[in-house]
Amino acid sequence: MAEELGDRRWKTLLDRHHEIVRRQLKRFGGRELDNAGDGFFASFPEPASAVECACAASDGVQELGIEIRSGVHFGECQRVGKKLAGITVAVGARLTALGGSGDILVSSTVAELVRGAGFGLTDRGLHVLKGVEGEWRVCAVTSVEGRPRPGPVGAAEARARRDALEAGS
Repeated sequence: MAEELGDRRWKTLLDRHHEIVRRQLKRFGGRELDNAGDGFFASFPEPASAVECACAASDGVQELGIEIRSGVHFGECQRVGKKLAGITVAVGARLTALGGSGDILVSSTVAELVRGAGFGLTDRGLHVLKGVEGEWRVCAVTSVEGRPRPGPVGAAEARARRDALEAGS
């Protein structure tokens, strides 16, 4: 996509993407811990806020003609300086890697913790997560408060939205 847009429009797209994600992090009480290029790593005080933020950020960036994916897991973490590490972090990263365009994938731990919080979840089965022992049940967030999550924008519409981006705006 960077090649399609060229350096200046790609930077504009990334800046807008970051702005949308950071707005949702603030809205849902998340704390940005790291970002690399177009990826964010954040922590939240409770799992429902993390899921809501992931959904809102995914929905928000569609206006830019892009799709993101997120993985949400909840548990104890190890502090390494100002960063978090450990199995919980690895599980979240591996869930993200399993996802496709627009997917918000959660561990069964999160699915249990957010029961009754208004999320529709679909079982995506058991998965072996690289570097993590055992099999993990994975669920996809399909609705929020009874509203179905939007599917990915069609390729032509996504390109039109990206084409509308002006460098520096």
